[in-house]
Amino acid sequence: MRNTRVIAYEDTPRDVVATGNDYSAGMVLPSHTHKRGQCLYAIAGVLTVTTTQGSWVVPPRRALWIPAGVAHVVYMGGPTSTRSAFIQSDAAAKAGLPEHCTVISVSPLLHALLSEAVDLPAEYTLGSRDDDLMRLLVNEVAGMPTLPLNTPLPQDPRLARLCRALIQSPSLEIDIDAMAHKADMSRRSFTRLFRQQTGMSFSAWRQQACLLAALARLGRGQSVTHVAIELGYSSTSAFTAAFRRTLGAAPSQYLVSDAVDRS
Repeated sequence: MRNTRVIAYEDTPRDVVATGNDYSAGMVLPSHTHKRGQCLYAIAGVLTVTTTQGSWVVPPRRALWIPAGVAHVVYMGGPTSTRSAFIQSDAAAKAGLPEHCTVISVSPLLHALLSEAVDLPAEYTLGSRDDDLMRLLVNEVAGMPTLPLNTPLPQDPRLARLCRALIQSPSLEIDIDAMAHKADMSRRSFTRLFRQQTGMSFSAWRQQACLLAALARLGRGQSVTHVAIELGYSSTSAFTAAFRRTLGAAPSQYLVSDAVDRS
């Protein structure tokens, strides 16, 4: 089902329902939930998804698993094309899909399955090839490697407010002392609480926020040099090294299309 609102199909008596949609640059899908878990796949464009738990960036050829019932907002960094599989909670649990949002790789097989699934009827025949394809799709989603493309949010209201502001305007120049002062906390208390609630030091979190912002900006066509300077890196080479260390490839390579036909 292409360019279709999934809400009309969430009660379909099938474990999996698939949709495909195209969105214009800058479009925002306001906070919403689904009865089913969603595998949200970005064929083209870079998506940013936020929940009360954090922020996730989804580059092309990656997908985000969003469990059923999780309220989320989706931002389109540029012209975006998506394919989504909506999976009943029982089927997701049986396949071992996680109970939290997770960015995953998309194999050529999963890409082909998602591309094919959107053209199947909503009530495909059980026991048919279509049914087999959907079952394989669920298993392939469950088998994909996870990727470190999220910035967790602390639950403390003071820290969460400051972190949301930093995600909106990330910079390496914002230091721990400034954040602690804004939170009306000592440096020691801020550092301890931040690590306890996010599982990361503030400096590691800040770099993660900057790198994910870089992904979104590169996806909109900004140059590597411009992004590096904007985010407070001392040089393009310093930014490239941090990007490669965290994401496994240079910025110029990360968003390049692979050999798989995405048409």
